[in-house]
Amino acid sequence: MQRMAGDRDFRFRTMEVRGSADRVDQLGFCIRFFLSHQGYSKRSVRSLTVPLWMFIASALSGCDAPLSALAPAGPTASAIAELWWIMLAGAAGILALVLGLLALSFRRRSRTAPERLWLIGGGIIFPITLLTALLAAAIVLGERSIPARAGAMEVEAESSQYRWRFSYPGTGALPTDETLHIPAGRPVTVALSTKDVIHSFWVPRLGGKMDAIPGHVNRLTIQASVPGTYFGLCAEYCGVGHSRHGFQVIAHAPAEWRAFAAGGRP
Repeated sequence: MQRMAGDRDFRFRTMEVRGSADRVDQLGFCIRFFLSHQGYSKRSVRSLTVPLWMFIASALSGCDAPLSALAPAGPTASAIAELWWIMLAGAAGILALVLGLLALSFRRRSRTAPERLWLIGGGIIFPITLLTALLAAAIVLGERSIPARAGAMEVEAESSQYRWRFSYPGTGALPTDETLHIPAGRPVTVALSTKDVIHSFWVPRLGGKMDAIPGHVNRLTIQASVPGTYFGLCAEYCGVGHSRHGFQVIAHAPAEWRAFAAGGRP
């Protein structure tokens, strides 16, 4: 069992590294191409490429990895990702304003803008407008990120150190370890429980996360738009084997799901 868990953890990490390496190669080429066409010498291009390459690659390395919330595959995850991008744009706007003001402070000009313009425009109008827009987006997308449970199929997920066991009440399917089977295109409510410590259920591409708390059952609704295999993990440190506490979710097409729910082999 420990060997299987280690192999699964290695597979998750290998997929992330390969995806990051491909993006880094493409990014490095784009940086070199841009700098060379701006009149920089080859030596300057080499000296400037390395820090830019490292900074941007580290920022983008997780955007489309198997465990990335920025590569959504369901309506709930899409709302979460969209809200994240909007919040990032708002933060970038504030950062641009601050950096712009910092750049203006180094200009050697005696003439400056009126203090009223800075106070009213930069201190009141800009932040109120931006924060109001972000609040509106958070309210709208926040509602979308909480799917309705009406009509959702319910499965059970019992966590322990360090295993996930999934059961399918109301069907003929047998319990499965480390793999959750769900129908594609249909909301699924996961009833979370734990046998020992606090664990956290998270499938980044299908929805948000929810803790499994001893003596209590929490429910989280996820949905996969299309059939496929999606990876999940425990997002709460639960002991020395936490890094191996991952699982996968297989979303089945209708015919495959009917066969599995009838007690067939996945």
